[in-house]
Amino acid sequence: MNRIISTIIAMLAASICLAQTSGEPSGTYLYCQRESGDLYLDVYDPAPGSVTEIDGIRKPTIIYLFGGGFKGGNRSSKYNFNWFQHLSDAGYSVVAIDYRLGLQGVTEMGINAKSADLLYNAIHLAVEDLFAATKFLLENADQLGINASSLVVSGSSAGAMAALQAEWEICNGSAGTDILPDGFNYSGVIAFSGAIYSRSGAIRYARTPCPHFLCHGTEDKTVPYTQIALLKQRLAGSDAIAKIFAQNGYDCQIWRFDGNRHEIANTQVRNLPEELQFLELNVTKGIRRNIDATVVDEGIDIPAWALGDFRQIYEK
Repeated sequence: MNRIISTIIAMLAASICLAQTSGEPSGTYLYCQRESGDLYLDVYDPAPGSVTEIDGIRKPTIIYLFGGGFKGGNRSSKYNFNWFQHLSDAGYSVVAIDYRLGLQGVTEMGINAKSADLLYNAIHLAVEDLFAATKFLLENADQLGINASSLVVSGSSAGAMAALQAEWEICNGSAGTDILPDGFNYSGVIAFSGAIYSRSGAIRYARTPCPHFLCHGTEDKTVPYTQIALLKQRLAGSDAIAKIFAQNGYDCQIWRFDGNRHEIANTQVRNLPEELQFLELNVTKGIRRNIDATVVDEGIDIPAWALGDFRQIYEK
């Protein structure tokens, strides 16, 4: 049953210390070389003096994939630094990664076979790079000072799509997952306005997925909140994913932002208290705390890029 939450979240956000950061990572590392160029990742250590354990259990490391429609964005975007700083202050390591932009240079996308092929390829390039970054983190954890035993993958918009897709691919043993150790799985997924793209019919998980934290606007026209289906193809947004989790008893929190559009992709700091509870209870302590909440929040800024549909992202 939906919990209807009507609140001014801005008051809560204002109570959080909004510490600023210069955006300087603790270290930058080359994790993969592709024909299109070198891929790097930035590591942000927990802040000095922060609490890095919960009941004697080390807090997870957060891997972050930026948004930008698979055509733009970068790991060093200033818009992410404040969120990274909050997580660092809370005792978490953060790793921001590059990934190949499979739709860079594309000037037209629509609802057709060619666009579907382009999107599918772009998602899988990002997932392939995420797996390469994950492998690098697992093999170099001591040098990097991260927690290799607990990696949470997170993302915004295109990055959220890659994060959700990666976990789905791992649970189904898809091609490309063999780069990872046998039995590997992420400890959690945090996705802001993401979706999964299947070309094999309905979204199913062959093994139990890790806990998921989903945020999505119910009127999102850029990444679908519900599901688009055509023959065996599915583009399943947060609502569809949450229903699958509920039907199968999987661990999931979904925050449905009533009436909002794609601006929810940029609300990481605004939803920080809920994220930290998820990381503490669902991920670190392994306590199932399932939430299906409808949020009314009239204080969220709505940038122009959030108002159009996905086609406008690729216009010249």
